[in-house]
Order: sequence, then C-alpha cells, then structure tokens
Amino acid sequence: MGFIAGVTESSRSESSRVEAFSDGVFAIAITLLILEIKVPPHAGDHLWRELGHLWPSYAAYVVSFLVIGIMWVNHHTLFSYVARVDRTLMFLNLLLLMTVVAIPWPAALMAEYLREPGASHVAAVVYSGLMVVMALNYQALWWHLTRTGHLFDGRVDSAAARATRARFAIGSLVYPATVALAFVSAPLTLAVHGLLAVYYGFNQLKVPVAKSAEAGG
Repeated sequence: MGFIAGVTESSRSESSRVEAFSDGVFAIAITLLILEIKVPPHAGDHLWRELGHLWPSYAAYVVSFLVIGIMWVNHHTLFSYVARVDRTLMFLNLLLLMTVVAIPWPAALMAEYLREPGASHVAAVVYSGLMVVMALNYQALWWHLTRTGHLFDGRVDSAAARATRARFAIGSLVYPATVALAFVSAPLTLAVHGLLAVYYGFNQLKVPVAKSAEAGG
C-alpha cells in the first residue's frame, strides 16, 4: 500500500479519521461566519447606505475567515506527518477544535459592537482571549507530538522537532499582547489578528524532516 516502514494500515487509518473529522469541524466553523452578516431589513432606496454600515461585519468575517482557513492549512500540514494517534492527541485535538468552532461567536460580537467606544473593547478582549486559548491548545498539540516523536511517521526528525518547542512557545506570546491592545483600539486589534493570520500562513513552523527523507523527495 506504500506506507512508510513501521506504520500499519490500521494506525494510518486512525490518523486519517482524526484529520477527516477535524476537516469537517473546520468547514462548519468557517461556514457559520457568513451567517452573521445579516441582510438589512426594509432598506428600500437606502440599501447601498445600509450595506455600507455593515462594514464591521465584513471586517470580522474576513479576519475570522483568514484565522480559521490558515489554521486549517497548518493543521492539515501537521497531520500529514502524523502516522498514528493516541487518546491524548485525540483529546488535545478536540480542545483545539472546540476553540475553532467558537470563533463565529466573538466574530459576531466584534461585528455588533466594533463602533461602540466602550463595548468594542469588551468584544475585542473576548475575541483576543479566544485566540490566546486557541494558540495554547495548538501549542499543547505540538508539544505532545514532539514529546517522544512516536506518533510521527518515518520522515520526521524527532529531535529537531523537539528543538522547535521554544520557538513555538515564543510565537504563542504574541496573542496575549492582543488582549492588552484590545483596551486601546478594537479595530486595530482586529486588524492585527488579520495580519497575524497572514503571517502564520506564510511563515508557519515547519515540521523538521530527516535528511534521508529530503534526499528521497
């Protein structure tokens, strides 16, 4: 079947099931975002103006779509190196998915209160707080995978993967800073989350592979 040595068909199937379930959750979460953009009621001849007033909804939608979409891309890349799963990995993955599927709610808060001076800060704190939890959950997933490396397939350099833990932890410190920024400017906080999503889309922490795997393509 072309599996890497030491990886049984059963264990590869378990990993694929976890990834397939995760893909479904990501798909549902990203779809729910558009439902928060409401059609203006009874706008009549003022429809263009009313559509313009919905700009906070558009902003929250785009940023949150980027966050979920890029998280899905990085999650998919990570699991392409996972050959087998254990119960701890499954529960850690569930915790990550729990935060992902919750994103439409703080996105709706941002859309509703972004233009209100006091409430906008509360909405931004809730939004950033969820991002902190999501970053910590993803870090916990990575730390468990790299603890022994036994869940990875044969391509991964387990020692090199463990060495990336410190860099991964430093990256997670950026998100708590957005909680502080939320008290300064909610729109700026939302923009920073969008920039962070794009940054992690192009500068994600790569899974280190063994030189023999690189040589073999």
